[in-house]
Amino acid sequence: MTTAREATAASIQIPTQTVYQTRVADYWNAEENPVNLDLGKIDDLYHHHYGIGAADRSVLDEPDPALRKERITTELHRLEHAQAELLASHLGPLTPADRVFDAGCGRGGGSIVANLRYGCHTDGVTISTKQYEFANEMARKRGVDGKVRYHHRNMLDTGFETGAYAASWNNESTMYVELELLFAEHARLLRRGGRYVTITGCYNDTYGRASREVSQINAHYICDIHPRSEYFRAMSHNRLVPVHVEDLTAATIPYWELRKEAEHLVTGIEDAFLDAYKNGSFQYLLIVADRV
Repeated sequence: MTTAREATAASIQIPTQTVYQTRVADYWNAEENPVNLDLGKIDDLYHHHYGIGAADRSVLDEPDPALRKERITTELHRLEHAQAELLASHLGPLTPADRVFDAGCGRGGGSIVANLRYGCHTDGVTISTKQYEFANEMARKRGVDGKVRYHHRNMLDTGFETGAYAASWNNESTMYVELELLFAEHARLLRRGGRYVTITGCYNDTYGRASREVSQINAHYICDIHPRSEYFRAMSHNRLVPVHVEDLTAATIPYWELRKEAEHLVTGIEDAFLDAYKNGSFQYLLIVADRV
């Protein structure tokens, strides 16, 4: 006899992916990290990325332990949301009729932010079944599932219509794929004059090879952080012309310094990020490019 659970599992189409990507999917299918979940519970916007801006460190002085946790969590979420809003602000001008593509959407916060800002149609893609199901439930909960949809697909081979998108982005997800393949898919999906945006951590070529701290981050997240120069090389090969580049390294350090002191949210990787940012071997970049 086939159970309902087995029938459901059999009906889920696994995206075309490498053995490595399957390991990444397994990681995110098992992930239940409070720093991702507790922050999102505040307003049902789940951001799988880091924060920017000056942190309100007065939250650390709260004497009541329970309220201190709450205030720190809220402040970290505010910083993460500020990062998502910064990325979204570079996608426009967009109209409610436009379609946008969120590559490596995680639990879906970025797609919701874009829809709230522009009223546009969004398609988010993740190779994690768990994230795909969670994100669609959040869209239904908000009543925007008619315009915000998430798909269990590979961002390198989406199957979406060529030239259908006015804008697309990666928010801290480029380190899981080959950049040449990634930017080729973005260039295919974007219409001429469309906008691509990424916020990403990359290692600083002038430092030399990836530093010890960058290697620790790679091991922690099962990723492969790219050198800064590779982004611009791969973009130039795929009809993506940078029009704005911004170093957000200094802007993200306050987030990491606060997170390091959030005992209920630390993951053990905080020192590696802070050391890498401060010694110059790692950078946090915003890159905006036009599809020509």
